[in-house]
Amino acid sequence: MSRSKYTRRDVLKALAAGPGLLLIPIGFIRPAKGGGDSSGYDWTKHYWGYAVDTTKCIGCCACMRACRAENHVPDGHYRTWVERYRISHEGEVRVDDSTGDEDFVFREVEGEVAKAFFVPKICNHCERSVCSQVCPVGASYATKDGVVLVDHKRCIGCGYCVQACPYGTRYIHPETHMAGKCTLCYHRITKGLMPACVHACPTGSRVFGDLKDPNSHLSTILRQQRYRVLRPEMGTHPKCFYIGLDKEVV
Repeated sequence: MSRSKYTRRDVLKALAAGPGLLLIPIGFIRPAKGGGDSSGYDWTKHYWGYAVDTTKCIGCCACMRACRAENHVPDGHYRTWVERYRISHEGEVRVDDSTGDEDFVFREVEGEVAKAFFVPKICNHCERSVCSQVCPVGASYATKDGVVLVDHKRCIGCGYCVQACPYGTRYIHPETHMAGKCTLCYHRITKGLMPACVHACPTGSRVFGDLKDPNSHLSTILRQQRYRVLRPEMGTHPKCFYIGLDKEVV
């Protein structure tokens, strides 16, 4: 894709001129080292997508712990998280998540519920990503294989992409002061490995695959199952598909 002709200094001057936003002990997930060789990877032959089967998620948050270990996510920030929905007999919806617990554990709560379920959240790697559209220096971009990434050689930490993301999946790294987000573990998938969260999920609720391959597990699931995407009204064409998503989820 084309990149901005403006320098970091040009943009900083412009910004300064005015305002512009149950625990399951599965063991420690070690960061992937080695694996396949990415040197022969051809990104024109793939188009990566992601699916979440909410009927299988048990809220163990193994995905969150694996993501943090694999990608060195700073404390207080998350590339993926799990939300718990609790619906009362009167229809009241309560939503909480495990990000407030340092061990990523859902604590027991009082009161009866008519229905409860878990919904993992992640960057949707949109085909028409708003975050890339608002980036003033072209640091946020989509690869040819459909993954939205951040070029840290260009990012100036303005935070525009953080504010623009409809799914709240970006943050500014407290040490590098640059945008951070899910990369689908790009360093893994280009070596033929699964993203850390998919590898760690004990129930198979997270599915990663090649949308260009009609025989991939993901393509097969999307043909056989009914699915939804989050916030379709935004027109971002997300590539994270949800199976069994309840109507209370937004």
